[in-house]
Amino acid sequence: MGGLSEEEQQLPLVGSFSSPDASGEQIERTGTIWTALAYIITGVIGAGVLSLAWSTAQLGWIAGPLCILAFAGVTIVSSNLLADCYRYPDPEFGHIRIRSYIQAVKFYLGDKSKNICVVLAQESLWGTGVTYTITTAKSIRAIQKSNCYHKEGHDAPCAYGDTTYMLIFGAFQIFVSQIPDFHNMEWLSIVAAIMSFTYSFIGFGLGFAKVIENGTIKGSLTGVPASNIADKLWLAFQALGDIAFAYPYSIILLEIQDTLKSTPPENKTMKKASIFAILITTFFYLCCGCFGYAAFGNDTPGNLLTGFGFYEPFWLVDFANACIVLHLVGGYQIFSQPVFAFFERWFTQKYPNSVFVNKFFTFKLPSLPPLKVNLFRICFRTVYVVSTTAIAMIFPYFNQVLGVLGAFNFWPLAIYFPVEMYFVQKKIIPWTRKWIVLRTFSIICLFITIAGLIGSIEGLISARFG
Repeated sequence: MGGLSEEEQQLPLVGSFSSPDASGEQIERTGTIWTALAYIITGVIGAGVLSLAWSTAQLGWIAGPLCILAFAGVTIVSSNLLADCYRYPDPEFGHIRIRSYIQAVKFYLGDKSKNICVVLAQESLWGTGVTYTITTAKSIRAIQKSNCYHKEGHDAPCAYGDTTYMLIFGAFQIFVSQIPDFHNMEWLSIVAAIMSFTYSFIGFGLGFAKVIENGTIKGSLTGVPASNIADKLWLAFQALGDIAFAYPYSIILLEIQDTLKSTPPENKTMKKASIFAILITTFFYLCCGCFGYAAFGNDTPGNLLTGFGFYEPFWLVDFANACIVLHLVGGYQIFSQPVFAFFERWFTQKYPNSVFVNKFFTFKLPSLPPLKVNLFRICFRTVYVVSTTAIAMIFPYFNQVLGVLGAFNFWPLAIYFPVEMYFVQKKIIPWTRKWIVLRTFSIICLFITIAGLIGSIEGLISARFG
């Protein structure tokens, strides 16, 4: 077991305060199952839900819903394993708290695994920021197109670009990114969770209404036909990658768990919140995926709310896309804050005497609480947002980017590391029944990841250079 340094531990027995944050203040843990539920739903229901109708269309009426349910089950297992790794040696009362996913990998598996995890984790979180930038721009563009189609007719050449909207979203995220950390984001997560419920329900409702209007359920058992078997496999594999992107949130689970009160034990609260959140999201995922496919069949758009399968009522399409934008403003921060925390902690330890890195300046504005400003925080977070915006502008391909990110990160971050850490935490002996079951579970998920990654990369290359 790798272990943590004294500085990394800084962890009380069962107190209600964590170690100081970067500005030296103690952070009180006041989170409950409801705040955890809001964080999880904000993190899980995001851009991925919009691609599930397309994914179901590629897989067909049998494999599509079964894959959504299978990934839900996998996510519940993974989150339960990881929740038990928050405290050591006992998952409920252990005196060592492990506050982040990367710290957990280092503590349980050592520095080599931690270095690999750092690269994968930061890439995953950064990639999600890229995806959210793409999705936000498409939703804003969809609002304009919806109004245009309503006025000019469905065959009107209502063409709008994405670039300007990506730049606007990036500029706003530079401002929002100055929120210090997770402990200051409860309000943003609650708003984002409400928005995610709203547009998911609208997508489900529009799909259901379209099925009633058609008077028939479209689609087939095998999904959208392709010109040859190879093309069908590529699309099916890409659909797996899209579903994989829609579910796991393991990379932010321990950060969420670190906001919870100590009574009842954090792992019990986190497991309950995870189960409730996954059940809720799976209901919406099945509704959006199945009713979207039933409504449009082989013509199912890649993005249920921006692909213009729905034209009317235009105001409801506009409202749904506005909810997507508001949700992704919060979702972007949920996945960016762990990146900020990791690099800011690293630079603080590397340059402890640097004024640029460590000095906080306090400004008092009228009628507002004191504002603490750190120059390194402003510069680093600004560069980070600029980088996600730039890549989104270069690769604005919704389904393909989702598939690549989902498949590439699914097995190592959502399956392999949680399983291996659980083995160490619970001291599970090799070749026991539990060891064999979890090892088999990990290997099966690895094969799914490889298939999804191959199909998604092929799709991205075809979209960019085809």
